[in-house]
Amino acid sequence: MISQRTLRVTIESWPLAQPFVIARGAKTEARVVTVTLAQGGVEGRGECVPYARYGETPEATAAAIESAGAPQSHGDLLRVLPPGAARNALDCALFDLEAKLAGVPVSVLLRRPEPGARETCFTLSLGSPEAMADAARGVPNLHLLKLKLGGAGDDVRMRAVRAARPDARLVGDANEAWTVDLLDPLLQVAAECGFETIEQPLPANADGALGTRDRPVPVCADESAHVASDITALVDRYDAVNIKLDKAGGLTEALAMADAARAAGLDIMAGSMVSTSLGIAPQMLVAQYARWVDLDGPLLLAEDRVPGIVIRDGIIEPPDRALWG
Repeated sequence: MISQRTLRVTIESWPLAQPFVIARGAKTEARVVTVTLAQGGVEGRGECVPYARYGETPEATAAAIESAGAPQSHGDLLRVLPPGAARNALDCALFDLEAKLAGVPVSVLLRRPEPGARETCFTLSLGSPEAMADAARGVPNLHLLKLKLGGAGDDVRMRAVRAARPDARLVGDANEAWTVDLLDPLLQVAAECGFETIEQPLPANADGALGTRDRPVPVCADESAHVASDITALVDRYDAVNIKLDKAGGLTEALAMADAARAAGLDIMAGSMVSTSLGIAPQMLVAQYARWVDLDGPLLLAEDRVPGIVIRDGIIEPPDRALWG
């Protein structure tokens, strides 16, 4: 007789080491929803970060998870929950439970490459050019930096960080804060400063302008891409796509997005919200297909889970199976 599968949902707050600032505002803690699925004395866990940009709150997400109940399959999840944070936590918890019950890693279950170590971005919060340059100089051991940008003044910010860290690889994330008028001059500055990509410069509902001009720096879709079916529409206006578990609704859809992006000739960024190590552990399977990896959330926390992901000098290691997978 198969033992009953049970579900537990909790909302947790993880203070940040310092305020995290993007174009939409600042945060001082990561509020996450954690799911535990248990069966036969074995537990699988998943974590999600509800995102206000998409109308999500921790309370509503927890309620949606509880209403969905303990899933029996990943197909069940696709039928009962839309893409988003709630489905992500359940999908990842189910993979963790299945792997532990089977005694093999998730990569084996999925017939995907075993995750290896990758270099992750380290994010510099949006601030004055001087503050961002100081932050860049403060992490001389980290060589892949991601600048949060905010529109007017980003030319000075990019040049200040490049002057402070001529050795670093740089990517930028505008979080939809640029206008069409700012687009061409700021992309030119990004090219002059050697940026490898700029994420989501224009609002998702106004990004058609990207398809009408030359892009001297590759442009990466974030808010414009949630699931695999979004990929086709990106090809004429973007060069890459940021795949996040919380947008896609879990590892199942995130891997489908990676397959679709590769087929379409788009580069991949494996990204995440600000979360604990549990939130980024499943994303290491997507990271194996990525040109850029942006999974530095645990580095931004005052304290992480134990055991947590090991990130040393910007190199992120695959998760210990005691954490996930």
